Amino acid sequence: MEQFFSKLNYITNGEGLTDITEDLNLFIQKSNFHSGILNLTSLHTSCSLTINENADPNVLSDLRKFMKSIVPYNCYTSLSKNKEEIYYEHFQEGEDDMPAHIKTALTNTNLSLSFQRGKIIIGTWQAIYLWEHRFGQKERSISVHIIGEKNFKYL
Repeated sequence: MEQFFSKLNYITNGEGLTDITEDLNLFIQKSNFHSGILNLTSLHTSCSLTINENADPNVLSDLRKFMKSIVPYNCYTSLSKNKEEIYYEHFQEGEDDMPAHIKTALTNTNLSLSFQRGKIIIGTWQAIYLWEHRFGQKERSISVHIIGEKNFKYL
């Protein structure tokens, strides 16, 4: 059993989901691992990691719309009887920053996945996504920790 630590870097193009599944499979294969566990951690507080459907793009669109509906920009309406509007106190980094922190808190910043034969074990219609919650282009880093068996080379 061996361990390997590294980082994968991405440039996002504002709010949305980026499929990173094939990048991860290639990373495992280039690292010469056969089977094991892949632990991923987003090193940011305004983007997240998720597994969801990869077949119908409407699923990703609906996820984005739903998230916007439960985490609005600038302020939100309290769930109390008086339905008070509450404005975010953290706004110095832009109107999208505090909502991005909330979205990250509601989703995942870490995923642990098994892999065999150099490929992550997920369902046929699943993909692994980096979910950007900010408006603008951002550079994102994902910490990668592999624990597993290396490929054996016979001489």
